[in-house]
This record gives sequence, structure tokens and C-alpha cells, in this order.
Amino acid sequence: MPSPFLFAIILSYVVFVAGVVLEGAGPGEMVLFWYDGFWAFLAFAMQMTLILMTGFVIAYHPRVNDLLVRLTRIPSDGRQAVVLVGVFSMAIAWIHWGFSLILGAIFAREMGKTARQNGIDVHYPLLCVAGYMGLGLTWHWGLSASAPLVLNTPGNDFVEAGVVDGIVPASATIFSPYALALTVLSIAFAAVMLALLAPGSGRARGIGEFVPDEQLADAGTVGQTGVAADGGAGERTTRMPAETIDNSKLLGFLIAAGGVAVVGYTLATQGLDGWNLDLVNFAFLFAGLLIYLRPAVYRERFGEAAEAAAGIILLFPFFAGIQGMMNASGLSESIAEGLFAISTPETFPIVAWLAGAIVNLFVPSGGGEWIVVGPSVLGAAEELGVPFGQATIAYAVGDAHTNLFNPFWALPLLAITGIKAREMFGYAIAMMLLLTPFLAVALVLVPY
Repeated sequence: MPSPFLFAIILSYVVFVAGVVLEGAGPGEMVLFWYDGFWAFLAFAMQMTLILMTGFVIAYHPRVNDLLVRLTRIPSDGRQAVVLVGVFSMAIAWIHWGFSLILGAIFAREMGKTARQNGIDVHYPLLCVAGYMGLGLTWHWGLSASAPLVLNTPGNDFVEAGVVDGIVPASATIFSPYALALTVLSIAFAAVMLALLAPGSGRARGIGEFVPDEQLADAGTVGQTGVAADGGAGERTTRMPAETIDNSKLLGFLIAAGGVAVVGYTLATQGLDGWNLDLVNFAFLFAGLLIYLRPAVYRERFGEAAEAAAGIILLFPFFAGIQGMMNASGLSESIAEGLFAISTPETFPIVAWLAGAIVNLFVPSGGGEWIVVGPSVLGAAEELGVPFGQATIAYAVGDAHTNLFNPFWALPLLAITGIKAREMFGYAIAMMLLLTPFLAVALVLVPY
């Protein structure tokens, strides 16, 4: 499958041609529109980078892995194992998508290993899909959801561009009864579908058929190289004075406790509407330090997480350039009018969901995609009188839903689990299709 970077380049050309042909802009103008927009979302790109990196670091802590190993002993058959991994992944994704991205993969791998040791027949490809379900369903309705959080961040680019008059509070999106009901119902429905998809014991293929025995024998806790069980450096005990300070648990605890206190104070004084992108990153940044305590070790784990964030750093300027061409050429307004033409207030949630699903195939990043289509979705919602919060939540699940078709975000899972995309994505696409009629009905019938 072509790389996400290639998708961004192709979409740049598609928008360029559309601006020239459909809106009558000159080629030179479109290039300047692209340049003017290219650096417009640097702050947002940094926010998305930190969300991924903070989740990555927390997920790789040894004690977190130990907890997952204990959880793998709960199921007594393969169907229970698949459902447990799926529900865990979807619930954790609601809390933090970067956390779920890594933890879901680790949990699927450890569940496969425990099932093999205990003689439980579980189908490993479906187990891996279960570990990916958080990115495929619930993450964009949760606490680290890109679209709702950016709209709740003061001075965000949508406010600056005049798309919305002011912030859209989290109480209208993430914490609305609409979003919470959809989340609970979707997790329950997806769990039932995973159980029905699970092959019987006679047809289940365990982890040993996909991962060589030598890899299973050597596989320890991911991310533990050079890290002791308490999260500290384990190579040597004698340190120079500067190293002692750098590894001081006391210093780490004091700054981490201060950060956590600020988060608690903000939520106590502002309520749930204070939960925006800045507070999310601040909270998980200091929660991670509170877990590791040693500043030197925490810095090393961030170094490992930087590689996982490289795609975001490279792609977001291109997404911003695409949005710059769309806005300045009038394409965004034309798309909004098109959405308005085919929608009614009752059917608009389905239209927004489908728009998010389709664009996600080309821009496999919820935040990058929202930059591209968000103004169009919100413009059409305003014309129809649909609340911005409802439109945003409907769009958000469309973005997440087609992650089950696009393997971009599954790359970390493939590396951790040792499975190949072609071995698991048949089940992922099956889950996407099974969820489609359910989501179409739920988005309309659940009251906002």
C-alpha cells in the first residue's frame, strides 16, 4: 500500500487541480495559497505529536506490561480472549489514543502467548484486530479526540479563520450525552461482533502459526531495554553527581506532582469544559513523569517515542498546505454547499460521518483530516441548524471507522505483534462492514 506521505502528495495535486478547474483559480495562485497555508498549523502538529508520544511512553512502562500479563489469565476460551482485548482497547482509546495504539498491540501479543501456554485456542489474527479496535472506533469520541479538543482550545485556528465564533466546549462534544451513549453502545455492539467472528477451537490458529518460536522465546517486555523494574536505569549503580541528580526520584516526583496538581485545579475551577488539547498533553506529560519518576529515564523513553511521531511531523505541514488551497480558492465553501444540498437536519450526522470516512482514506490522521474537511462540515452544519457538537462527533466516528480499512495506524501493532497486514486486515474490514449499518442507525436515532 502506498505510504501516507504519498497520499498527502497525491491529495495536494488533487486539490490543486480542483481549485484550478472548479473554482477558476490560476495555477500560480494555487501555489501561493499552498505556501501561505503550509505553516499555519505548527502548534496543532506539536499537540498531536505530544499526544502520541506521551501515550507511547506510558504504555511502555514495565509495570503497565505486568498488569497486562495478569489480565491475560482471565479468559477461559478463545472467544472471551478476543472480546476482552477488544473491550480493553476500545475503553483505553477513549482515554488516550496513543496509549491504546501501543497497549492494544502489547495486550494482543501477551494474550496470544498466555493462551498458547494454557492450551486455549484463540485465533491470533482476530486477536490482533481486537487490539486495534480502539483506533477503529472509539478514540475520536474520547479524551484525546483531535476534532473536539481543537474546537475547545482558546484561540484555535477555526476561531481565527472565522469558521466558528468561539470555542465549542467539551460538554457539547466529548462529554455530551450523545457522544457518551454512542461510545457505550458501540463498544457493546463491537464486542458482540468480535465474539461472533471468532472461529471455533477447531479452526482457530494461535500465535505460534504467525510468530516464530524463537521470537516468542526471546520476546520480553517491549521498551524495557536498559530499564529496571522500577523504571530506573539498571546498567550500573555508581553514578557521577550530575547523573545522581538526573536520576533523582525526588526531583521527578516534585515536578510531576506539581503538574498533576495544576490539572486538578484547572478541572476543579473550570469543570469538564477545561479539558482541551493543551490540558490533555499537560496531564499525560506529567502523569508519565509521575510513573517513571527518574527524569533521565523519562527523557530516554521520549527519545524512543520520537520515531513513532515522525510521520505526524512530516505530514501535518502538507495537510495545512492542502487546507490553505481549499480555503483560499473557495473549495471549502463549495464542499459545504454540496453537503448542505444533499442533507437535512435529520440526515446530516450520516453525511458528516461518510465525509470523515472517505477523506480518512486519503488523509489517515484525524487531526490532519479535520484541518482539511472541518470547515466544510461546520459550515454545512451551521446552514442546516445542526449543533456544532453533534456534527463534530458524527464526523469523528467516520474518521475512526475507516482506520479498519487503512493500515497506516496499525504499523506499530504489526511490529509489536509480529503479524502481517494481509493476515489480519480481512477481519478488520469485516468489522468495518459490520459496524456500518449500526453506526448509520445510531448516529440518527440517539438524541443529541
